[in-house]
Amino acid sequence: MVVRRKKVLSIVLAGGRGTRLAPLTDIRSKPAVPFGGTYRLIDFPLSNLLNSGYPKIIVLTQYKSHSLNKHISANFAMSKLLGSYITPVPAQQVYGEHWYRGSADAIYQCKSIINDEQPDIIVVVGADHVYRMDFAQMVESHIDSGAEFTVAGIRQQRVDSKEFGIISPNENNRIDEFLEKPANPKGLSDNPDEVLASMGNYVADAKALLDALEVDQTKADTTHDMGGDIVPYFVNRGTAGYYDFKNNVIPGDLSHTHYWRDVGTIETFYDAHLDLISPDPEFDLYNQLWPIFAGNSNLPPAKFVHNYEGRRGVALRSLVSPGSIISGGEVLNSVVGVNVKLSSWSTVWSSIIFSDVVIKRHAKINKAIIDKNVVIEEGATVGVDKNLDLARGFTVTDTGITVVPKNTIVEAQIA
Repeated sequence: MVVRRKKVLSIVLAGGRGTRLAPLTDIRSKPAVPFGGTYRLIDFPLSNLLNSGYPKIIVLTQYKSHSLNKHISANFAMSKLLGSYITPVPAQQVYGEHWYRGSADAIYQCKSIINDEQPDIIVVVGADHVYRMDFAQMVESHIDSGAEFTVAGIRQQRVDSKEFGIISPNENNRIDEFLEKPANPKGLSDNPDEVLASMGNYVADAKALLDALEVDQTKADTTHDMGGDIVPYFVNRGTAGYYDFKNNVIPGDLSHTHYWRDVGTIETFYDAHLDLISPDPEFDLYNQLWPIFAGNSNLPPAKFVHNYEGRRGVALRSLVSPGSIISGGEVLNSVVGVNVKLSSWSTVWSSIIFSDVVIKRHAKINKAIIDKNVVIEEGATVGVDKNLDLARGFTVTDTGITVVPKNTIVEAQIA
């Protein structure tokens, strides 16, 4: 067996505003948004890279990055013994008086960091998708193909192509054309109803990528975007390859569904949580052969109390995180974060509760997302009366999901 030792540097693009996830992103960047009770969105790409054997990672941040930086520093301290590190890098105006003008410009402004590391291969990933992926397999495929730049693609229904950048592949594992959100692209040869959509993950020869970024800086008609400008650059050179996500094999993944979700809107964020609590979930948080790292909160286990009033604390078809106490209340079809307190006669149905939320007696929450440090006062409701929620200034989506912002006190309606 030939062992190929390539020096790999990973870059995580974590600078997005995430405006479609507001109000969850009003006070934090999208990658810092809590997910699945005990995680944040950034934990998924970082865990994938670490599990892939790539412990040298720079995280490019820009907007509202304090909580993201704090989370990385607190939960991803790496041993320096083997030169491992995960380092947040804010926009620094290295080449001109401007912040990051796009994902390609963000990487270009870190050129000195890249040159210091002198990698052979650069892995570039987004910071806000939920999935498991072994990037080492993609890197091996990239090397074998002889491509300068490889795009990870996931199969999606052709009718949904307007949501993605679409890869038009050929039989030589090259990309013939890259179409940004086309209305009616050609389907794949082995399944005309499917297309190959870009996952926003890339593997590149370091020198080739740096050369492309230099060219991009000199162009007048550029948005400085990886998908919009750098991918077409390599496609035009005939050196852009693709990697089909269906070929990625994860240890311990028995479903083989190749789960990947872009949780860019309140609806997709909510639906991804429901995926976690289904009886046979497509995405299994309990796969310890490919763990999702989130640090150690040092909290005790969740507790379900049959209290002095004779009320039983119960949770059905739900995830309940450490430190939470369900005392005489009911949780159904929901995800509950850490250190949540739920009191007698209170109910939480089909909802996502972030950490450190207090839900007092006789409160009712239905089809809602409750951000951190919210207090639901006795007898108060969320997601029960749409007009009342709107009058309080809460976001209510067209599908009826109510979002309560961080640090809100929700009082009962006075008759």
